[in-house]
Amino acid sequence: MTQAPTPTADTVRRLVRSLLKEGGAGTAGPDVRPVTEGGEHSTWWVGTRHVLRLATDREASARQRRELRVRDLVRPHLPVTVPASAAHGEWAPGLGYTLDTAIPGGSAEEHDVSAVGEADLAGLLSGLRAVPVRQAETLGVPRTAPRSLEALRRMAVHAAERLAAADEFEAARMHQLTPPAAAQLATQPGTAVLVHHDLKGEHLVVSADGRVRGVLDWTDAAVADPAEDIAGLVLAVGSGAAVRAATLAGYGARPCLRGLWLARCDTVVRLADRLEGRDDSPLPLLRTQLERAWEPILLERLTDFTESEQEP
Repeated sequence: MTQAPTPTADTVRRLVRSLLKEGGAGTAGPDVRPVTEGGEHSTWWVGTRHVLRLATDREASARQRRELRVRDLVRPHLPVTVPASAAHGEWAPGLGYTLDTAIPGGSAEEHDVSAVGEADLAGLLSGLRAVPVRQAETLGVPRTAPRSLEALRRMAVHAAERLAAADEFEAARMHQLTPPAAAQLATQPGTAVLVHHDLKGEHLVVSADGRVRGVLDWTDAAVADPAEDIAGLVLAVGSGAAVRAATLAGYGARPCLRGLWLARCDTVVRLADRLEGRDDSPLPLLRTQLERAWEPILLERLTDFTESEQEP
């Protein structure tokens, strides 16, 4: 198998100069520097106005091409900015790139989301729900089966015991999610929608005033359980803000609580994996996400499901 080339600053600079026509022969060209957040793409800042994302294998290239179509599909439905590609093509044989216009702002890891920003997140969730599923699937967006919350709960219970031994977590907190409760939070038929599927903090562009200005990286978009995006927001902005946004978007108690518990179980499992050397995510970030996911919220104390409960 031929090994993919490793992009360097010179590679990036030559490509960008050819795309933006900046600088003449013998000039240094535009300022380029690697983006440190994230690791799924080789991503570079290009000056202050563009971001270059280089796919490093053919599968990533195919997902990147699909992402361009998905962004065009969702853009009219969303109140937040979706990146626009100024140019796209191949930077090496079979390996794609997209040069995107940068969205001003920081990430949700840098700026807190305000109450108005929560309304922006609600518009994001409701806008995604409005995207025609058949149209998304026509573009090649995959359909992903919902995860078993009970299976995840069992994994998290064991992980919580290991975290308790390391003085990282109180294992008894997992007892709040019983097997009957996990069964009540199973997905309902016909609830799949288009989801971003990776709504972590670094993919939310947040301005200094707390407004959510944009959403980045649509390569994992899928037709799937909407609770996955609620769970992503729990990790990015906290339980309270995520559930308030989902409620404002029209989601009922079941998907909100399902998203909350997906996030809680995920954070326990991932932190245990990290401490045991099976995950390379930054340890401070995982601890912060654990804290966000386990914020107590009033909804979980008030909800009593019945068989007749229907979600919108």
